Order: sequence, then structure tokens, then C-alpha cells
Amino acid sequence: MSSSPSVLDLAPVLPVVVVADPADAVPLARALVAGGLPAIEVTLRTPGALEAIRAISGEVPQAVVGAGTVLTPAQAEESVAAGARFLVSPGWTDALLAAMRASGVPYLPGVSTTSEVVALLERGVREMKFFPAEAAGGTAYLRSLSGPLPQARFCPTGGIGPGSAPAYLALPNVGCVGGSWMLPADALAARDWARVEHLAREAAALGGEGAGRG
Repeated sequence: MSSSPSVLDLAPVLPVVVVADPADAVPLARALVAGGLPAIEVTLRTPGALEAIRAISGEVPQAVVGAGTVLTPAQAEESVAAGARFLVSPGWTDALLAAMRASGVPYLPGVSTTSEVVALLERGVREMKFFPAEAAGGTAYLRSLSGPLPQARFCPTGGIGPGSAPAYLALPNVGCVGGSWMLPADALAARDWARVEHLAREAAALGGEGAGRG
């Protein structure tokens, strides 16, 4: 990560957002911020993702909007140009890592194995995305890493919900968790931003007993 404030410490939960219609980006972001989740990862999985990042960056100053599913150096550059304040990737290569480092914003390269964690530590990176969290070993795996590799901190993402999030947040090497359970498809389809805000508030409260934050 860069010297900027850590994404891992902004909130216990990092919403992972897939924006189908860029027109929904601003009200969705406002609902998440109102619910106590200011850091928002907009994934680059839709044609309008960069437009959504640009809109949130320009119209929701309380939000810390970032780009997720960053796969190429070009996407890293385009995301920052659109206003992204952090970058998240599901995995990494040396070329992608160099581009994220050069971007000047915080970044979370994705890992799922011990060797990948060690390789990033060797390159001076200590904060990472653990993905896909549940499929890759979940809390038991991360707990095992905390002994030999205590300097590594993670944002586990993938298959995590309100029931499992507290167990992750209680781990000493977890700063926050990523998820999209506060953005149910029916609420998004109905543009029910009040429900999104309510679910975001519930998600934000999950970090109350997490020992890993800070």
C-alpha cells in the first residue's frame, strides 16, 4: 500500500458494488455512507463502472470510492483518472502490482495462498485482499497465517455474509471484510435506498467486537 490512510481501517465492512446503471451510483453511495460504510468498492465488471466511480467521486464527497476487479495496468490508470481513491484486485502479477504502486493511491492486491502472501511481503506490500475467502480456507486459513506472517493484514472477500463476518473481524490479521449482502438484488432493482442504508448500518455494527481493526 502507499503512505495514504489504510482502506482496511475506514470501516469494518467494504461494500463490493456492481453498478448496472451508472444513474444509480450516487443514491446507492449516499445510502451506504449514511449507513456507516464510507469506503465503497465499485467493481470493473460493467461497462458503466468508471462512470459510476466518476459520479460518486464528484457528488458524494463523504464516500471513499475505489475500483475493484482491477486486472490490468490500464484499468488501474483509468480508475484513478475517474476518481478512484483505492484499487483492489482479485489477484496480482508483477506488472499489475507495479501499476497499482505507481497509481499513488492505496491498493489491495489479491492473494489466496501462503506463497503469494510471502511474495507480496518480499515486495514491501503488507495489506492484501484474501480471495475467494470462504473457498480458500476461510477463518481457519487466515488464523493459521497470523502466526508465521503476523505482518500481513487482510480484507477477506468472497462468500462472506452477516453471519460469518464477525468471526473474520475478530482475527488479529483482518482489518475489514468485503461483501455485497447489504446490496440485495431486489433492493437494487426497486431502488430501495432506505433498505440499503438499513442493511449498511447493520453491517457497520458488525465490527463492534472485531479485534483485528485498528
